[in-house]
Amino acid sequence: TTLPRFDVMAALYRRQAGITMSELSRMLLVSNGNATTVVDRLENDGLVRRTQSDADRRTVFVALTSAGLAQFETLAAEHERELTRVFGNVSEADLDTMTDILKRMGGAK
Repeated sequence: TTLPRFDVMAALYRRQAGITMSELSRMLLVSNGNATTVVDRLENDGLVRRTQSDADRRTVFVALTSAGLAQFETLAAEHERELTRVFGNVSEADLDTMTDILKRMGGAK
């Protein structure tokens, strides 16, 4: 799967009850159009579902389907194994140093 698909699925996994497309865009720091494109493809693959709000028909919620949940859990486990392979021999102190450097590069505090 692509990184944008993984990112969308990860966001939806964290909010399994579903979220609005606007919330999803904000969480991922992407435009509504970019989020919609990825969600369209995931929906076509049967991995997410959209539902309209009963209160406001302009509001659309998106959530993982059971197939999407299963696929994300498989992908997340593979991702975890790869991170363990890459960083398994790096000490906690070195990981903390790398994290601090990356935060400074990104301007985070």
